[in-house]
Amino acid sequence: MIVITNLNIQNMKKIIVSLLVACLMFMQTETNAQQDVMVSQYMFNGLLLNPAYSGSHPYFSSTLLHRSQWVKFDGAPMTQILAVDGPIKNKNMGVGLIVLHDQVGATDQTDIYANYSYHLKLGKGKLSFGIKAGVSRYLFNTDQLTYWDAGDAVYDQGNKLTAWLPKFGFGMYYYTDKWFGGLSVPTLLAYDKNYTFGADVNRSSFLDRHYMATGGVIIRLNDNFKMKPSTLIKYVPTAPLQADINLNFLYKDQFWLGASYRTGDAVSAIIEYQTNFRFRVGYSYDFTLSNIRRYSSGTHEIMIGYDFGKDLSKVKTPRFF
Repeated sequence: MIVITNLNIQNMKKIIVSLLVACLMFMQTETNAQQDVMVSQYMFNGLLLNPAYSGSHPYFSSTLLHRSQWVKFDGAPMTQILAVDGPIKNKNMGVGLIVLHDQVGATDQTDIYANYSYHLKLGKGKLSFGIKAGVSRYLFNTDQLTYWDAGDAVYDQGNKLTAWLPKFGFGMYYYTDKWFGGLSVPTLLAYDKNYTFGADVNRSSFLDRHYMATGGVIIRLNDNFKMKPSTLIKYVPTAPLQADINLNFLYKDQFWLGASYRTGDAVSAIIEYQTNFRFRVGYSYDFTLSNIRRYSSGTHEIMIGYDFGKDLSKVKTPRFF
């Protein structure tokens, strides 16, 4: 609840702007780097982290995901993501699209990104370089605030403060049939009209750069089981280093079962069912390790994926990453 008393309209507007910035800063530093929205099942679709991932399979792939974070916690984050990517031009290039909606309390964020990648044969695998470009809309709904001064024009009109930010990201990704590794900066450049335009994202917007490194390998245990250890390391100059340590098992190339530990934040249980290399559905549950667990019943995440394209029938192995 936010309480405001005996303030004129001009001061109220300043406070609202400050609240908007505070919410955005909270999103990017306290809720697992929500500036670049994080989900638990990213290991099944690397496009969410790295634009160079687009087109890394010989077919098109789509993912629809919903995440309810910190259930029963008022104003907790809720996220929906649609991601599609696939190869073009003899599979030397890839394209992708991400549409994302994220809501935290009175703050609402919508992102639309286009991704492009170029793939080069290198050794037993391929090295790809990717870029993404798009726009983020940040919306702050004053009508969702609780206040005391009835009849105030700022609130009675149900003001919605909006900010539009163009963004650009970059990534590199190396992959073979058995292992992968990647580096990315999802928000390399961004520009807010209220800031000074330049290459320094900290001076051209209220955002910070997030640096991400990923890696993983498929290990065959026997005819029925495969194991996939993987990791994600995230670095933000204004926050402590954070790492995800993941371990998933694949049974008969159809059932994924695994767990993930995110340092200082949560432990996740993950399950995915993959049918005939085309359709897949996944679920994850995050048990929060921070003090928020006293007020929340955890985080739920549902993912549905569908692969399509004329070359899909030629694929003889399931998608491991």
